[in-house]
Amino acid sequence: MQELKFFVITDTHFFKNSIGAYGTDYELYMDTQQKCFAETEAINRAVFDDLARRDDADIVLIAGDLTFNGEKESHRAFSEMLHDFQQKTGKQVYVVTAGHDVNAEPYGFNENGRFTVEGTTYAELYDFYRDFGYDRAIEFDREHLSYVADLSDDVRLLVICNDTADAKHVTYSDEFLGWIASQAQKARADGKMMIAMEHYPVLAGQPLLALIGDARQSEAGELVDTLADNGVHLIFTGHMHNQSVNVVETQKGNKLVDVCTGCTIGCPAFMRLVTVKDEHTVQIESIPTPDFDWDKHGQTGKEYLKVQFDRMIRTFIDCMENDPVRFMNKVHIKSTPALQKAFHVLGKRLRRMTIGGFTRLLFVRAAPEIKNHSFTDFAIDLVRIVFEGNQPFVEGTPEGDTLLRVFRRLAPFFKSMKDAQGEPVDFYEMMKHTVGNYGLDDYNTTLNF
Repeated sequence: MQELKFFVITDTHFFKNSIGAYGTDYELYMDTQQKCFAETEAINRAVFDDLARRDDADIVLIAGDLTFNGEKESHRAFSEMLHDFQQKTGKQVYVVTAGHDVNAEPYGFNENGRFTVEGTTYAELYDFYRDFGYDRAIEFDREHLSYVADLSDDVRLLVICNDTADAKHVTYSDEFLGWIASQAQKARADGKMMIAMEHYPVLAGQPLLALIGDARQSEAGELVDTLADNGVHLIFTGHMHNQSVNVVETQKGNKLVDVCTGCTIGCPAFMRLVTVKDEHTVQIESIPTPDFDWDKHGQTGKEYLKVQFDRMIRTFIDCMENDPVRFMNKVHIKSTPALQKAFHVLGKRLRRMTIGGFTRLLFVRAAPEIKNHSFTDFAIDLVRIVFEGNQPFVEGTPEGDTLLRVFRRLAPFFKSMKDAQGEPVDFYEMMKHTVGNYGLDDYNTTLNF
């Protein structure tokens, strides 16, 4: 088998900046966003300029959410950029579309506030992206904009999309799962190694994310079994903007590895360079996205994206005290005067609290090294590491040991917890593996099948 290399990026969320992304309402909007908005065109142009210069690989996979929110002008500009990239470099791009690519009423911002711009229908996506996988397909499912394409003489790509013209984030029908199984079986019959790409993860990037309804493919277990038990052991995903590598084994003893990659336009911003050594060995390497041309106030691109991420978390914490109605609206809690007062008091206490002060509320001891640290700063770090991956707060570290004591204290209150897909959850184990990585390296690893 001949070695194959390719890049993976995801969640480009391209927004044509000339539409408009500025003003007072824009800044309020960005207070609660992980990803950038006005900067996305500049970031993506820097990414593709960088990919054009790299001679590591001639293939680029893009795992969905191509535009910010389905603006037709953004699709037009992004597809033009991809055409230019392919023509100038000779590299081939393969895409999958996702929920952010279809919208009847996307929006921009200017000095007058938020305004609606022309959106994109599901049917229009084919014409925008036909040259980036669809027209090279050896099999194509038009309903799902899903396809099969040969990346080399030895490796075949299965691209699956869980949107249709009628709905987003659908549960795959038995008919479509049958199509997936048949394509995997055909690849084996043709002597090909098949890998897959979908926007939504099939495994929760971190265990805690399994509690979020749309953090994974709906009824992901059926898709895992369909892929792994038919010889597909590797899938590349996006959506959650987190950096993770996870593995699961089916009841039949077959493995599936889900490689989820951080988005290009928000912290953590990375690309993957994937090397298929042979059908049993795949190397994953993570490459930070390049710096980009923007007024970053003297910061590097990495620092700028981190500041935006932390701004989002800090806004939520600040709003608990200073604007509880806004906080409740953002977390989808119905506002009442009593809850407003409660969140105000809670937010006020949390913002002034140390880690030791917080753990004492639970009759738990904090490690001496961190007990006087700001609880707010610690909470921001905790949220960010869930997305960054390789979570450092493992057993044996001051932070890890303190958190594990907290989780043990809280575990009895969550005995009947279930995840968003109805599966029972062990609260302690879920939280332990969310704040500390005890599994595969989320950045650079060698996978063996």
